[in-house]
Parts: sequence; C-alpha cells; structure tokens
Amino acid sequence: MDLIVDSLSVKLGKRIVLHDASAHLRPGRVTAILGPNGAGKSTLVKAAAALVGRAGGCVRLDTQDVATMDPRVRARAIGYLPQDATVHWNIVARDVVALGRLPHLGPHAAPSPADRAAVDRAMHDTETTHLADRPVGELSGGERARVLLARVLAGEPRWLLADEPLASLDPAHQIDLLARLRTYAAGGAGVAIVLHDLVQAQRAADDALLIAEGRVVAFGPVAEVMTAGTLARVFGVRVAPLDDVSGLGEGGGTRRLLVPVGRIDSA
Repeated sequence: MDLIVDSLSVKLGKRIVLHDASAHLRPGRVTAILGPNGAGKSTLVKAAAALVGRAGGCVRLDTQDVATMDPRVRARAIGYLPQDATVHWNIVARDVVALGRLPHLGPHAAPSPADRAAVDRAMHDTETTHLADRPVGELSGGERARVLLARVLAGEPRWLLADEPLASLDPAHQIDLLARLRTYAAGGAGVAIVLHDLVQAQRAADDALLIAEGRVVAFGPVAEVMTAGTLARVFGVRVAPLDDVSGLGEGGGTRRLLVPVGRIDSA
C-alpha cells in the first residue's frame, strides 16, 4: 500500500505552509522527512494522517484519499505518533499501549488474545515491558516516549508516521528505536519519520524527503538526495565524509556518511 503525496498544499490560518508537495512513499522502506525548523515537516505528516485540512492536492493510500476514508479504517492503516505526545490520564503504561488496539475492536468488545498479544509485542519491541504496571505520570520523558511509540505499534498499522520520535531518547535508545523501525519496515509496513539528526537519517533511512520553506526540494534514495551540495543549500552547513559500519541502512554494511562540521556563513 503506497503512500502518495500528490500536489499537496496546506494552509494554516492565513499562511500556506506547504506548497504543491509531491512524493511517492513505498512500503518496506524507511523515509526520513528532513528540513529546517518551520519547513513544513510536521504539517506534512499531519496531512498524511488526515489531521489537518488542505488547500489543494491530496494524500492517498494507493487509490484511496486518506481524508475520505472511514476513520476506523484509516486508524488501522495509519499510525501517527505526534511530536510531544501526551497522555491525559495517569493510567498504567500497559493500558496506554492497549489504546492502540481500539481501531480493531468492535463496539463494547473486550480485547481478544490477538489484541493482548499485539500489546505484548509492542511493549517488548520498545523495551517497555518492565514499565507495564507503572502510571505514566511517574515515567521519565524518554520512558513515556517509548510507551507512546508502543501504543502506535500495538495497532499494527500499514504505515507508521512519527514526528521527531528521537527527541526524548538517550543515544542508546535512539539507535535501538531506529533499528526497530527498520525491522518494522522490513516486515512490509511503511515508515516515515521526521528527523533533525542528519547522521541518524543517513544511517537508518532508505529514502529522504527534504523540505524547505514549505516546498519539496528533493525526494529519493538517501545517497542521491543527501549530497554535500543539497545539504549546504537546505541547511546551510558544511559536511565531511565519515565511514559508518552500523549496517542500519539499505543493504547494511559500510556506507559513507556526510557529517555536519560547520555552518556556512550566510554572508
């Protein structure tokens, strides 16, 4: 099930924040959505989850416009993890994760063994099983972020859209989370994540979607999009090459990364 952004424009208030954006995202791949602050990255993923209106164009799952899908069907197909997600009730972590199964439950239906198994898998995959009985109000920011990711994973969506999922995590959990998102994509789902860390994007993503001033600058395989010239133009940074042996990226093995080493003088 491809996720197709087709000439999408979004207006918030009186300002157009996305202008005629197009990209064809494919399942089985991790797409990093990158750009300077205020570029429109968060707006793009919200539009893909049908959480904001649009001034033109559309977002489709194959041939279906996401904005006109039945909300429960859309919720089963698209899992969205917002930036700075919150929980409004101080319930235990396992109950938070179980909320991710609601689109799969009928009215007044009790969770099935399959629902409980999905919750268990999601907590295992996010290393939150030991937090199951703790109220979310007692968790650290990083622990809460992992629980909220587990809630999305528990829904087993065909597409997972995450807005800056690394923001509250320590380096070890950042690396682990990216590896787990790659595993999720390898199982056939599509993953699109908003990132600020250019190195992590190159390590973990197959494709990159670069946005600046509300417009798509480039989209395609990471090695083709994240070049020294493009990064200089979009982010105003100088880069230097570094060999990476993480094996996280497409094909694994050693790959050449471009690491920011300085800011380009705007003058």
